Amino acid sequence: MVWLLRARRHPLPGSRLTGSNIVKRVNVFAAATGIGSWPGSSPREAAEIVIGELHTLPHLVELPARGVGADMIGRAGALLVDIGIDTVPRGYRIANGRSAVVRRAASLLDEDIDALEEAWEKAGLRGGTRTVKVQAPGPITLAAQLELPGGHRAITDPGAVRDLAGSLAEGVAAHRARLQRRLDTPVVVQFDEPSLPAALEGRLTGVTSLTPVHPVDEPVAIGLLDDCVARVGAEVALHSCAAGLPWKALQRSGIHAVSVDVSTLTAADLDGVGDFVDSGRTVMLGVVPTTAPTVRPSAEEVAKAAVAVTDRLGFARSVLPERIGITPACGLAGATPQWARTAIELAQKAADAFAEDPEAI
Repeated sequence: MVWLLRARRHPLPGSRLTGSNIVKRVNVFAAATGIGSWPGSSPREAAEIVIGELHTLPHLVELPARGVGADMIGRAGALLVDIGIDTVPRGYRIANGRSAVVRRAASLLDEDIDALEEAWEKAGLRGGTRTVKVQAPGPITLAAQLELPGGHRAITDPGAVRDLAGSLAEGVAAHRARLQRRLDTPVVVQFDEPSLPAALEGRLTGVTSLTPVHPVDEPVAIGLLDDCVARVGAEVALHSCAAGLPWKALQRSGIHAVSVDVSTLTAADLDGVGDFVDSGRTVMLGVVPTTAPTVRPSAEEVAKAAVAVTDRLGFARSVLPERIGITPACGLAGATPQWARTAIELAQKAADAFAEDPEAI
């Protein structure tokens, strides 16, 4: 990791989060988990693997290979309250009524929940303490990827953005509560925000060169995220595989954890990572490749990749099981089924090493 060599050293190595200045409470996201998407089209097979491999924070997978309504934005069609979507050549568009796309998205989500509940029951986990994670697009990414009826991005209309964010928050809250009832276990939420950096920096393209997409004001974006956090009724993580996350803004937000692809981090990001963890929250480090590498890494190598970040920041090793999560670098939809299983297995073994003896890594 060449970028680590360029990182600024803190003046006192080991000065961050030592025993005297940290509250010893393990965050639910300080665990191994998957990002969300998964290869293939069998929800039962995926659920059984995820529950079998991830013994701290399994997740309800997304299977985009099933087509319309199964990808990240399509699934939102099953979650939005009183707002419909339909397909257009470029993706999805806000539409009136309950379209065939919405019905299909809802049916696919039901299949996924049924499969997870079945695997959950088979594993004897009902009424236990294992937490489950669900994912949904965040309000900024949703507004950036959905079109208005006129063809422009929804993010160009502040009123539409507010309506989408409110509908999303209500729908995700209901979805989370429904799954929690069915599994009889705590459920937390991850909002996926791959478009957040581009939206803040004004890098989203318009329909034509004459219709630019202006940057979203940072306080507006954070306000929308905070509204969603307040509404869903559980701890919330923000995930983005994109470079350029606004760490200072996220530090001011109500987000409980941030999930990142370590390969996107630059030296400038490191202080943001450190400050976020210093605030008592969690950073989930995406250190497992999303597709099979030429040489399979060992669990020890995965753990060392995460430790390289925290050591560089001067954190005590005790922070690893308390404030650091381990994930694949991004979603696993492009992986082979074999590598998807291996990726989360490696993540779990690395997290287990943190819990057992972080000083030995």
